[in-house]
Amino acid sequence: MTTITVCMGSSCFSRGNALIAEVIQRYVDEHNLSDSVSVRGCLCDGNCKDGPNIRINGKLFTQVTPEGLDQLLARELSAGGA
Repeated sequence: MTTITVCMGSSCFSRGNALIAEVIQRYVDEHNLSDSVSVRGCLCDGNCKDGPNIRINGKLFTQVTPEGLDQLLARELSAGGA
Protein backbone atom coordinates (compact mmCIF):
# COMPACT_ATOMS: atom_id res chain seq x y z
CA MET A 1 0.00 0.00 0.00
CA THR A 2 1.34 3.40 -1.00
CA THR A 3 0.70 6.19 1.49
CA ILE A 4 0.45 9.83 0.46
CA THR A 5 0.53 12.23 3.39
CA VAL A 6 -0.49 15.84 2.83
CA CYS A 7 0.74 18.38 5.37
CA MET A 8 -2.21 20.39 6.66
CA GLY A 9 -0.23 22.62 9.00
CA SER A 10 -1.16 26.29 8.78
CA SER A 11 1.72 27.26 6.49
CA CYS A 12 1.17 24.49 3.93
CA PHE A 13 -2.60 24.87 4.18
CA SER A 14 -2.39 28.60 3.45
CA ARG A 15 -0.09 27.86 0.50
CA GLY A 16 -2.64 25.59 -1.13
CA ASN A 17 -2.42 22.10 0.30
CA ALA A 18 -6.22 21.92 0.62
CA LEU A 19 -6.42 22.12 -3.19
CA ILE A 20 -3.46 19.76 -3.54
CA ALA A 21 -5.23 17.18 -1.36
CA GLU A 22 -8.27 17.42 -3.66
CA VAL A 23 -6.11 16.98 -6.77
CA ILE A 24 -4.41 13.93 -5.25
CA GLN A 25 -7.72 12.33 -4.31
CA ARG A 26 -9.12 13.02 -7.79
CA TYR A 27 -6.00 11.43 -9.36
CA VAL A 28 -6.37 8.34 -7.15
CA ASP A 29 -10.07 8.04 -8.02
CA GLU A 30 -9.62 8.62 -11.77
CA HIS A 31 -6.83 6.02 -11.97
CA ASN A 32 -8.69 3.45 -9.85
CA LEU A 33 -5.91 3.40 -7.25
CA SER A 34 -8.04 3.49 -4.10
CA ASP A 35 -7.16 -0.14 -3.31
CA SER A 36 -3.42 0.52 -3.47
CA VAL A 37 -3.04 4.18 -2.43
CA SER A 38 -4.02 5.73 0.90
CA VAL A 39 -4.31 9.52 1.13
CA ARG A 40 -4.18 11.12 4.56
CA GLY A 41 -3.44 14.45 6.17
CA CYS A 42 -1.09 15.31 8.98
CA LEU A 43 -0.40 18.27 11.19
CA CYS A 44 2.75 20.30 10.61
CA ASP A 45 5.48 18.30 8.89
CA GLY A 46 8.17 20.68 10.16
CA ASN A 47 9.30 21.89 6.74
CA CYS A 48 7.20 25.05 6.69
CA LYS A 49 9.64 27.24 4.75
CA ASP A 50 9.64 24.75 1.84
CA GLY A 51 5.88 24.12 1.67
CA PRO A 52 3.49 23.09 0.49
CA ASN A 53 4.74 19.62 1.38
CA ILE A 54 3.56 16.08 0.76
CA ARG A 55 5.14 12.71 1.45
CA ILE A 56 4.80 9.60 -0.66
CA ASN A 57 5.81 6.54 1.36
CA GLY A 58 7.81 8.84 3.62
CA LYS A 59 9.70 10.57 0.78
CA LEU A 60 9.35 14.34 1.16
CA PHE A 61 8.30 16.54 -1.76
CA THR A 62 8.44 20.29 -1.21
CA GLN A 63 7.02 23.31 -3.02
CA VAL A 64 4.35 21.10 -4.57
CA THR A 65 2.02 22.82 -7.03
CA PRO A 66 -1.30 21.61 -8.44
CA GLU A 67 0.12 22.13 -11.95
CA GLY A 68 2.99 19.66 -11.46
CA LEU A 69 1.13 17.18 -9.32
CA ASP A 70 -0.18 14.80 -12.00
CA GLN A 71 3.34 14.31 -13.36
CA LEU A 72 4.77 13.80 -9.86
CA LEU A 73 2.08 11.26 -8.96
CA ALA A 74 2.46 9.38 -12.24
CA ARG A 75 6.22 9.11 -11.72
CA GLU A 76 6.16 8.21 -8.04
CA LEU A 77 3.17 5.87 -8.07
CA SER A 78 4.46 3.90 -11.04
CA ALA A 79 7.91 3.68 -9.41
CA GLY A 80 6.35 2.57 -6.14
CA GLY A 81 4.30 -0.15 -7.75
CA ALA A 82 0.93 1.41 -7.04
